[in-house]
Amino acid sequence: MQMRNRMLAALGALALIVAAGACNDDNDNDLTGPASDRVYVQVERLGNPLVSEVFLAKRNHGFHNAGKPSTDVASHATELKAFVSTVAGRQAAVGNTLASVLLPDMLIVQTDKATNTAGWLTWALANGYGGRKLTDDVVDAGLSAIFGNLLNPNNVSPGLTTDNVSQNDKPFLTTFPYLAAGS
Repeated sequence: MQMRNRMLAALGALALIVAAGACNDDNDNDLTGPASDRVYVQVERLGNPLVSEVFLAKRNHGFHNAGKPSTDVASHATELKAFVSTVAGRQAAVGNTLASVLLPDMLIVQTDKATNTAGWLTWALANGYGGRKLTDDVVDAGLSAIFGNLLNPNNVSPGLTTDNVSQNDKPFLTTFPYLAAGS
């Protein structure tokens, strides 16, 4: 029992020493701005979820995530167009249109347009504001573009135009951060 008490006392003393060192006022990481010596690693890119989640083979996701929008057209246009023509069975024009609006993979917001026209890909397909509203069902919109009649009425696959998810599991909040807390 004495041995156990001494071990606990030693661990407590060690914890206090570590804590005192962490609370030191000489810390160079003040809260006035980001640390210039910090290295950040991009983990995921999902401006347009279709690009990596539908069009690109799983083996290419890491390459896409580590890439930059400036290299997207050269790196992914061929694979995207091949998916549209071979997997979706659509005409080359559909693949060309999708490649032109989805690559580079980033959200476009045109602030000179009315904000009530905000929506996923509206900047390209409907002369809108762009961006993405929380209520946009980007999966269904994207599947409609690939397999539905949105871009071409020929050779559609209506059964593939939805993920059958009709609403969020929790309502959005009316103030920032807008997303409901997880349960």
